[in-house]
Amino acid sequence: MIRIGIILGSTRPGRRGEQVAKWVYEKASRRSDAEFEVIDLFDHPLPHLDEPAPAVATPGRYQHEHTRAWADTIASFDGFVMVSPEYNHSVPGAFKNAIDYLYVEWNNKAVGFVSYGSVGGARAVEQLRLICGALQMADVAPQVTLSLLTEFENYAIFKPGDHNVTALDTLLDQVVAWSTALAPLRAAPPGRRRLTRRFHTEQKDGQLCPHNARWTKPRSGSRSTRWSKVSEPRISKA
Repeated sequence: MIRIGIILGSTRPGRRGEQVAKWVYEKASRRSDAEFEVIDLFDHPLPHLDEPAPAVATPGRYQHEHTRAWADTIASFDGFVMVSPEYNHSVPGAFKNAIDYLYVEWNNKAVGFVSYGSVGGARAVEQLRLICGALQMADVAPQVTLSLLTEFENYAIFKPGDHNVTALDTLLDQVVAWSTALAPLRAAPPGRRRLTRRFHTEQKDGQLCPHNARWTKPRSGSRSTRWSKVSEPRISKA
């Protein structure tokens, strides 16, 4: 069965997000088309990103135990609902840090957003959509935006309305559907998931040239002093 992780992206003491994530889980757990589980960043205390190489360059090969544990958690899910507040028009630093630890574990998975803040957290979600796009995730269009002015009594106690429940149901429908549709991509061998161009270069008379292209010297008597490319670089599987 499809597994959806509900990521609680705030670690601040007194956070409102715990109430929101609990609400999302309670509504989602009534469904029969997927399994749901809350992933609380508070339970995954990651330091400032301390892996020596970017995750995109060394997929699945991590130096630190805390990274491997986080990677195992994220890899076990087929899609996500990200619950995030809005801090200064963006996402919490701890949340972005946790996202940046990994790459391939996020790939080819659906994601939906439940946000909260003075304007419903909408600007944080705009940032998250860009981030998730870079991680090869499929972000669904429906989202749940919760205003501190109307959905939180005294800005503290979460009291959602019926319209919020309807919006959440629509979001979950899309996340489950897209997570299911992307299953063949997640099942594909890693070497077939993407094609990347090799960026290694070599010097030819001071000119940088891709190492896997064929280049010829300027013809004798030619006014040009530059090497010429005679074939496109090969596209190799990574």
